[in-house]
Amino acid sequence: MLKVQEIREIIKLIDQSNIDEFCYESNGTKVTMKKNQEKVAAEPVTVQQPVQAQPQADQPKAPVTQPAEPKEETVQEETAQPASSSNYDKEITSPMVGTFYQSPSPDQGAYVQVGDQVKEDSVVCIVEAMKLFNEIEAEVSGEIVEILAKDGELVEYGQPLFRVKTK
Repeated sequence: MLKVQEIREIIKLIDQSNIDEFCYESNGTKVTMKKNQEKVAAEPVTVQQPVQAQPQADQPKAPVTQPAEPKEETVQEETAQPASSSNYDKEITSPMVGTFYQSPSPDQGAYVQVGDQVKEDSVVCIVEAMKLFNEIEAEVSGEIVEILAKDGELVEYGQPLFRVKTK
């Protein structure tokens, strides 16, 4: 069964591609998406099985209906150590839409922390897209001055992930 976050990722990937129509069916659940005037629109789909995600206190458990027009959510979060805009020279950006992970696995430490020195070939994070884990390299030498994404957060193509003060 697809999770809401996975459906959102598919919508964004289809929106960025040349695909005009997408259909997915599994275990009695069917998702069909068609582009209308350069926008991705998802037909309302009622999932017959309850979602296995943890419900929030203010949301009752019920079958999920995908809205016809997905809404963009913009959330700006504070980092542990905010840096001033003049404290960095370069930004490391996400090369794709996916899920940001700071470490290679949940039981291991983060690739980089604020204050760490990186080289051009240093792996700084992983972005998971379509079940593929892509190691992201710094592509710049310097010191990490700010981490802009939270672990497990959905990131967009071109979204800044780290700020780096070059040498």
